[in-house]
Amino acid sequence: HGRPLHIQLGEWAEIIVIAPLTANTLAKLVYGLADNLLTNTVLASSCPILLSPAMNTDMWEQQTVQRNWQQILTEKRYYGISPNMGILACDRVGQGRMAEPTEIVTNIESLLYTAGKRDLVGKRILISAGGTREHLDPVRYIGNPSTGKMGIALAKAALHRGASVTLVHSISGELLLSGIKTVEVVSAAQMRQAMLYHFGEADIIVMSAAVADVKPAEYSSEKLPKRSLPDLLPLTPVPDIVAELGRLKQRRQYLIGFAAQTGDIVAPALEKLQVKNLDAIVANPIDRKEAGFGSDTNQGIFLDAEGRRRDIPSCSKLEMAHSLWDFVLESGVGE
Repeated sequence: HGRPLHIQLGEWAEIIVIAPLTANTLAKLVYGLADNLLTNTVLASSCPILLSPAMNTDMWEQQTVQRNWQQILTEKRYYGISPNMGILACDRVGQGRMAEPTEIVTNIESLLYTAGKRDLVGKRILISAGGTREHLDPVRYIGNPSTGKMGIALAKAALHRGASVTLVHSISGELLLSGIKTVEVVSAAQMRQAMLYHFGEADIIVMSAAVADVKPAEYSSEKLPKRSLPDLLPLTPVPDIVAELGRLKQRRQYLIGFAAQTGDIVAPALEKLQVKNLDAIVANPIDRKEAGFGSDTNQGIFLDAEGRRRDIPSCSKLEMAHSLWDFVLESGVGE
């Protein structure tokens, strides 16, 4: 007759995803009930289990459901994505909408990479992402092509590993994960203000944003006519945020910078590491195919103040983010 199906499935699975998760199945998981193939398979497995609830708002807000949700998340191998706000199957608007598939897939990728490790629990992580815009007038600005994808991947990976994450980001169309505290900024001055505000409480700071080096010397609140544009645009320097954070850094804090370079990427990164008092830096070869701004993949070299070096071949930005957290934790930051 062969082995029972739920035993075969439980042993075969590397991860179990229940999406959507109903209030009924949630209760069964909490109390260890096994009256169908799904719940029997869960009990017969030892892999991480990802839960994505979906239900009517009133059902989600019931004390019993909330108690069950909090209880299941204390179990070692259960991971949850809280439901989103939106239009529900009952035509109401409220919390209870299943997380977006892209968010679920990102969680799956992280769980498969880490095997469910939560090695950043208790760490408060501050990350900057995206490119700043320094406006000449309401329409024109000095900027760069950075989309913030790498910084967002770092935030997602840290969240999946148990950290408390604050993300200071420029305008981005990228889906942000629930559970991440986000601060949206436009200019370098706004990013500096936000980073300094949250800096003191952070254990690990990652400055992955592509901050402008200069800005127009004067700003016009009205769009300048084309005929009024100067032949030469006077510029003024923008404060170096990562250098300022390096000066303010306490012994308990770990500061990581990024160096987007063409040609030789190691020498400029090592200089930046030393001059700006960083603990580690990521050297990014933005002139290589499938790396740098706007790409879904990346590659680079991790360097730290202790002389360690790790070369990262082309991979997804989420995988590179996890590799960076591995590199950081190996330095003893997580101890």
